Amino acid sequence: MKKIAILGSTGSIGTQTLEVVRENKDIEVSGLAAGNNIERLEAQIREFAPKVVAVWNEERAKELADKVRDLDVKIVSGMEGLIEVSTLSEVEILVTAIVGMIGIRPTIAAITAGKHIALANKETLVTAGHIIMPLAKEHGVSILPVDSEHSAIFQSLQGGQEKALHKILLTASGGPFRGRRWEDLQNVQVEDALKHPNWEMGRKITIDSSTMVNKGLEVIEAKWLFGVDVDQIEVVVQPQSIIHSMVEYVDGAVIAQLGTPDMKLPIQYALYYPERRYLPGDRLDFRGLAQLTFEEPDLETFYGLRLAYEAGKAGGSLPTVFNAANEKAVSKFLNREIRFLEIPEMIQACMEAHKNIANPSVDEILQTEAETYDYIESRW
Repeated sequence: MKKIAILGSTGSIGTQTLEVVRENKDIEVSGLAAGNNIERLEAQIREFAPKVVAVWNEERAKELADKVRDLDVKIVSGMEGLIEVSTLSEVEILVTAIVGMIGIRPTIAAITAGKHIALANKETLVTAGHIIMPLAKEHGVSILPVDSEHSAIFQSLQGGQEKALHKILLTASGGPFRGRRWEDLQNVQVEDALKHPNWEMGRKITIDSSTMVNKGLEVIEAKWLFGVDVDQIEVVVQPQSIIHSMVEYVDGAVIAQLGTPDMKLPIQYALYYPERRYLPGDRLDFRGLAQLTFEEPDLETFYGLRLAYEAGKAGGSLPTVFNAANEKAVSKFLNREIRFLEIPEMIQACMEAHKNIANPSVDEILQTEAETYDYIESRW
C-alpha cells in the first residue's frame, strides 16, 4: 500500500489527485492540508480517513476539529501544521498542490525527511530551485513533475539520453486571448480571463494562462527540473493542447508526449512512476483530429512571458520578484482592483526596482516576496 500526503487537497490538483486515489485501491492518504475550505476538507476526511490534517487558518482549523470530533484524526494549523503533514513518518510521496511560495518550507522539510515529491507547486522551484534540486540530490529523493507540460518533458526523456538533450519545446495553449493584440485587451473582465479554452484549472492559474505568465513560470521551473539553460527552452503555442511538450535531441530527433487535456494522467504517472496504470477517460482518436497547429508566442502583447525569460536568465532573487509581483497582481485583478493589462505592468515595475541577490537563502526569498508586496501596495 503506497502512502501519500497532499498539500492543497481542496484545490483543482488536490481533488483530482484524490480522484486517482479513489480509482486505484492501493494508495492510502495519511495526511491532507488546505487553506480554509473546511467543508470540502471534512468530506475528504470522512472518505479517505487521513491521520493528520492541516488547515492554514487557525480559527478554521478549530472549526474543522469540532466538525470531525467523532473521528480519529489530528487537526493542526499554520506552517507547523503543513510541515507536520509533509513529514509524516509513513508517507512515501508528498503531493505539493498548494498555491504560492507557502509551499517552500514544507517541501524542504519533506525532502530532508526523505519523501519523494510529486510537484505541482511551481513557485517552489521558480523561487528556490537552487536550494531544492541540490537538496533532493543530497537526500536521494525524486522530484516528479505533475504539471502537464513538465510531465510530458519527463516522459519524453524516458529511455533517452539526457546528456544528448538539445532543447525543450514547451507547449502552450495560448489561453483565452490567443491572437488578440494589446489594444484588444483594454477592457478584459475577470469572467473573460477565466474562460480557458481547453483546461479546467483553479482561478489563479487560469488567469496566469490568460497572461501567459504561467508559461513563463514553467520556463523557469523547467530550467531547474531538467538542468538546462533558459535559452534551451523554447515556448511553442499548440492551441489544441494535444501535444503537451516535446524534447529535441542533438541528432535532430524530436520526441513528444500527446494526450487529451486531462490532469489525472500526469498526476497518476507521478504517483506510480515508473509504472503505468490504466486510467479511465477519453482517448485520442487520431483519425478524428482535424489538425495540429503551431504558432510563435506573441511576446509584445503577452510580455509577461518575456519578463519571465529575463528573470530566469538573471536568476538569484529576481524570479521571486517575478512570481510575487504576479501573485499580488492576479489577486488584485480577481478582486477587480486593477485592469487586466496592469498585471504585466506591475511585474515589470517590481523587477526594475529590485536589487538582485545572487544566491538567496529561504529567508531572503521570503523577505524579497514581502518587499515586493509592499512595493506594489505603495504604488497601486
